[in-house]
Amino acid sequence: MGTSNGSGSPSIAIIGAGFSGIGMAIRLQAAGIGSFTLYEAADDVGGTWYWNTYPGAACDIGSHLYSFSFKRNHEWEKTYAGDEEIRDYLKACMREEGLYAKTRLSTPIASAAYDDASSTWTLTTAAGEEIVHDVVIFGCGQLNEPQRPDIPGLDGFRGEVFHSARWNHGYDLAGKRVAVIGNGASAAQFVPEVAKRTAHLAVFQRTPSWIVPRRDFPYSERRKRLFRHVPGAETLHRLGIFWFNEKGFLAFRPGQKWWGLIQGSDRAREWEDVARRHLERQVPDPELRAKLTPDYGIGCKRVLLSNDWYPTLQRDDVALVTDRITRITGDTIETEAGTVGPLDAIILGTGFDSTKFMSTVEITGADGVRLADAWRDGPQAHLGITVAGFPNLFMLYGPNTNLGHGTIIFMIECQIRYVRKCVQRMRRDRLRVLAVRPEAQERFNARLQDDLARSVWASGCRSWYVTADGSVRNNWSGFMLDYWRDTLRPDFDDFSAA
Repeated sequence: MGTSNGSGSPSIAIIGAGFSGIGMAIRLQAAGIGSFTLYEAADDVGGTWYWNTYPGAACDIGSHLYSFSFKRNHEWEKTYAGDEEIRDYLKACMREEGLYAKTRLSTPIASAAYDDASSTWTLTTAAGEEIVHDVVIFGCGQLNEPQRPDIPGLDGFRGEVFHSARWNHGYDLAGKRVAVIGNGASAAQFVPEVAKRTAHLAVFQRTPSWIVPRRDFPYSERRKRLFRHVPGAETLHRLGIFWFNEKGFLAFRPGQKWWGLIQGSDRAREWEDVARRHLERQVPDPELRAKLTPDYGIGCKRVLLSNDWYPTLQRDDVALVTDRITRITGDTIETEAGTVGPLDAIILGTGFDSTKFMSTVEITGADGVRLADAWRDGPQAHLGITVAGFPNLFMLYGPNTNLGHGTIIFMIECQIRYVRKCVQRMRRDRLRVLAVRPEAQERFNARLQDDLARSVWASGCRSWYVTADGSVRNNWSGFMLDYWRDTLRPDFDDFSAA
């Protein structure tokens, strides 16, 4: 078995240097496993926080929980950290752990192919370089490929067009007539900022979102000193954020009673009441309020946090357009009800192609089977981490590990721990191959999909959580603590090893 340091440790490729890849590298290194290389397509680290630099970009999970439990930051500026502060945090993690020396930036991986004879993976970079590793860990995430809407005429628009995840900071929006297509989580953050600059802004909404108040406050210097110097203070704060978010899952299984005491539908009703009161307080016009009121259960689509979305839509220089777009002609957008324009620019707030996991890499597993073919009926994995037929390959933030109620960082840490234990087992027993058994994956996914069928995500609304055939392929089906329990230690009876 090939090794990188003569210690018996497998040679490991970590693909992607966002939260997943950086966290994986830190924990491997802490376990004495230094035989890894981080590969990152961009010219610096950060993952989704490298690409999403739009005005107003910020996290919607409390800052202290949206960070590694093993790399605490006591200096967060406010309740919800902005994109620049998160990037700085990740870069500090890299520097403090000496990981830049183990990272190849500007190195997109085009393909990964498993060789049955040698039990190794050959990575091919976009430049054509071939690199062999024993183990491949994908940390590409679910939100990395911007989704461009299929609108006739979009490619022929005369003005400027860019996606929110590829923001054109060189284009001056001041005094321009701009259209925003999409009204999801990113748009809820950048539209209020863009509206301050433009001469006129048209916001195209397909489906309204449930929105609750964003309780964002700065942390005082006194509070920061408390976190720095009082043992357990920051941990208690993290736990408070965790439990506040964890109880939110109750709303996503409305037909179920929890612990014999709390009815899921009661929690959903409470949450929906908060959102309705927020809408009613901020939008006095009943006609506009009706356009902004969802007709689906709360949680079916991502719940947004914002204090300035509704006020922005009521500005004199902002128009909410709910008519379906039919085509784009020249510098105008045509809808079923008329024409909007002329326009100088279109900003796409249309999210990501979230169900095409690792789609930028051509992956070929055992017996020459392509991952795209294995996933023809939809992506699935054992615990969202390993895939039958793809030995020595692991995923972080893979299928069905997203959340509607909590922090992805917690889920990623669970996966990092699980993968690290698998690698340690390979090192200890000098295994060439560790492969999840198909029956283990099938058993897990049967239970998972049965649980998800009773969730609010399967209730019929369109969202990025759901594929075209109605399957829920992104979200986890339970509490965060359920996932922690299920991934606490690998059950090696679920694997074949050699």
